[in-house]
Amino acid sequence: MLNLAQELAARGFRIDLVVARARGQLLADVPKSVTFVDLGAVRILTSLWGLRNYMRRSRPVALLSVLHANIIAICAKMVAGTPTRIIVSERNTLKTLARNTPDLRFKVMPWLARCFYPKADGIVAVSAGVASDLAEATGISYKRIQVICNPVITGRLREKAQDRVGHPWFADNRMPVILSVGSLTAQKDFATLIQAFCFVRQNFQARLVILGEGDQRSALEALIKDLGIESDVDLPGFVPNPYPYMIRASVFVLSSRWEGLPGALIEALYCGKPVIATDCPSGPRDILGHGKYGKLVPVGSAGEMAQAIETALAGKLPPPPPQSWHPFLPEKIVNSYLRVLLGG
Repeated sequence: MLNLAQELAARGFRIDLVVARARGQLLADVPKSVTFVDLGAVRILTSLWGLRNYMRRSRPVALLSVLHANIIAICAKMVAGTPTRIIVSERNTLKTLARNTPDLRFKVMPWLARCFYPKADGIVAVSAGVASDLAEATGISYKRIQVICNPVITGRLREKAQDRVGHPWFADNRMPVILSVGSLTAQKDFATLIQAFCFVRQNFQARLVILGEGDQRSALEALIKDLGIESDVDLPGFVPNPYPYMIRASVFVLSSRWEGLPGALIEALYCGKPVIATDCPSGPRDILGHGKYGKLVPVGSAGEMAQAIETALAGKLPPPPPQSWHPFLPEKIVNSYLRVLLGG
């Protein structure tokens, strides 16, 4: 959303970035060309009246909402009485998310989407897999859903990729580093990656770095200790600029159980090192051109993931070509968003 907001502002549009509550690790990355609006709500659920008041006061031509805010945005228009076009964007596979999480909010989302999404002026999904899942979960016609990828490869990414890496492992060219990036949650399934790395160490000297933070940290640290690989695995936490790490890694691995459109995988393609991803729903298969631009492995298979990593470390998995990330350049993507936002 930060990338999209910046690209739209660069085209001369007035862009407001409206958040329920101003918190999080990306606050410093909000572009100066964008007006930041903090509704000051405790959570998204309680932001309804704040969003209604914003819509009455600012009367935006269109409002693009994402994630849990989709239902609130539709309700806010209903009570605000403004002509604002509401575009909801689905970023993940609702059915898979509801099935794999104990959180009640996610479990009721397919039902809420079925009730409320038809009232939106436009529905966007970030990948064909997400669109298919949404249509199946809600009964909404697939024809009503527009697939628009995220504008991932921006000028800001290119600039940030040139920064230095402070981690000492990336300065040692004698020891290859396997890299992954994502929140330490069940969805990302880093436990399988750690187990795969343990297999790899039987044949290769290598290290593993996972950038991110989340509620699975303690469990992952316990697994690393049980496997006796503490000296070769590091979990540095959230890193605001992972791109220099990607450029200096020997191989990038996405181990997720499910995704919508994994941005980190696209960013890794741009950074030019061999990539491996689980063939999870949805996104990786399309991003990697059905295996043309990287290796796809089954979800949850530590053995096959280890074999793919060893292939990469042996120099037998080529780096991705530039055409692998060209579909995620902002120009065409922003045009597609403008058509749906402005009703063209």
